[in-house]
Amino acid sequence: MDIFLIADSCGGLGPIVTVVKGLFNIIKIFIPIALLIMGVIDLSKAVLASDDKEIKAAQGKFVKRAIAAVAVFFAFTLVDAVMGLVGQGDDSGDTTSWSQCWESS
Repeated sequence: MDIFLIADSCGGLGPIVTVVKGLFNIIKIFIPIALLIMGVIDLSKAVLASDDKEIKAAQGKFVKRAIAAVAVFFAFTLVDAVMGLVGQGDDSGDTTSWSQCWESS
C-alpha cells in the first residue's frame, strides 16, 4: 500500500499509524508465543528433574502463562474493537474517521 495515500487519508499521520499497527501485530504474535515457549521450557525442566513438587509448580506457572498469553492476544482484539466503535467520526462533514485511517494502513 502506498504510504503517501495513507498519509493523505489520515491527516498526515499515515506513517505513524503504519508503524504502530505493525508493532501491534508483532506484539500480538510474539508475546503469546514467547509465554508459551517459556512455560514449556519450565515444564520440561521440571519433568527432567523428576520431582513431583517441581512438576506441580511448573504446571501452575504454565497455566498462568497460558492464561496471560490468551489475555494479551485478546487484549489487542478488544482494543481494535473499541477503537473501531469510538473512532467512527462525527456528522460535522469530516469524511475521515480514525477507523478508516487504521484500516487503510
